[in-house]
Amino acid sequence: SELLARSLFACGISTVLQTSLGSRLPLVQIPSFEYLVPAMVLSSHLSLGASTDRNGTAMASTCPAPHCAVAGSRVALLREVSGAVLVSGLVQLVLGVSGMCGWAAQHCGPMVLAPSLSIIGLSAYKEAAFFCSTNWGIALLLVLLAVTFSQHLGSCRLPFCAWPQAQGGSTEPSVPTLRTFSVLLPFAGVCMVCAILSHLHVPWESLDLAVAQLSWANSTFHAPWLRIPYTGEWGWPLLTPRALAVGIAMAIGCSMNSVGCYVLCGRLLQAPRLAPHACNRGLCTEGLGSLLAGLLGTPGGTAASIANACATGLTQAGSRPSVQVSALACVVLGMSPRLAGLLTRIPLAVHGGVLCVTYAVAVGTGISYFQYADIDSGRNIFIVGFAMFMALLVPRWLGAAPAHLATGWVPLDLLFLSLLMVPVFLTGFLSFFLENTVSG
Repeated sequence: SELLARSLFACGISTVLQTSLGSRLPLVQIPSFEYLVPAMVLSSHLSLGASTDRNGTAMASTCPAPHCAVAGSRVALLREVSGAVLVSGLVQLVLGVSGMCGWAAQHCGPMVLAPSLSIIGLSAYKEAAFFCSTNWGIALLLVLLAVTFSQHLGSCRLPFCAWPQAQGGSTEPSVPTLRTFSVLLPFAGVCMVCAILSHLHVPWESLDLAVAQLSWANSTFHAPWLRIPYTGEWGWPLLTPRALAVGIAMAIGCSMNSVGCYVLCGRLLQAPRLAPHACNRGLCTEGLGSLLAGLLGTPGGTAASIANACATGLTQAGSRPSVQVSALACVVLGMSPRLAGLLTRIPLAVHGGVLCVTYAVAVGTGISYFQYADIDSGRNIFIVGFAMFMALLVPRWLGAAPAHLATGWVPLDLLFLSLLMVPVFLTGFLSFFLENTVSG
């Protein structure tokens, strides 16, 4: 719960910077999947280096001195992951200040945006299926309500919901309330159903032993009500060659994800395409947020939220003040580990249902960009098919056989493994390279 509180604190501050000084889009900043994959690659390598056999004898490892002695402890592992997050923030600042982000965004045409946004949505299908598998009934109920409110009843206007207008003091008769709250109302309703079932001792959540151990109920009740996070409380981040390599991979993956999120949010709100200098400012503010997150000791930086952008498309409520209110709520939760720990009690099936609804919008938005290209062209068909197929194939291959990627230098192995395990990087790199090199 304390790790979650620190992460929320950094995300709240980063959201305020993003909406006021950065891209100025109504986007919430969160620790994205692109931080999770490299962090897991680094932590699994450190755990392997400190592993022992059944007799208690230290196994042979590739962990270099002098960190082998402390790599097995959770604190040292967290400090090295935080060092990688700190490096990613510095790299993002360099990319934003140098203007490389805006230059790359300017050269991203429909044949780059279409497969990239589609893969951003498809890359979460495993997590969504895993969460929904705890109770498919609860997840499908949330999906059904969200689809009904946002699509079938999107134009339904409730007469008791009126907004005063500035001109003439008159009031609009009604507003599309169900569409505006098409994510919040199903989420709250399904959570209430889960709470009632739990109160009645009705077994509704099927969790195996490994997933059941993820419950943080015990730590939540022992967490303090008020604790303002500060840098260096758990030790300063460790800047090792491994952390440097993984941090570079984090920065590249999250930068590509954020640029796609900027385009996605503007597309869903029917806003003009973001200018290059706005992309650069947005990446700089995300870098500052990741620097703060790394100094606070969190295992993930800050990046634009794809789920929030897709929810904005469903609700059509693109308001910066509302996002800044949510940023304030994140800061308040970040200063209270016990309140932040209550968020871990949200059922996994509810998370799965929200992912199913929101990330599906990203897939559809990516497909909509095909209308701006000649999709009957053999060149374009090859670029889209090759980029998307390799983005799904390579991470699965490396996940099954990570030992096949060995260059002889551990930091370089971690850099390649962290990049090639992220589908967004593979799609963006391959489509960008082929679009700008293949004639046609």
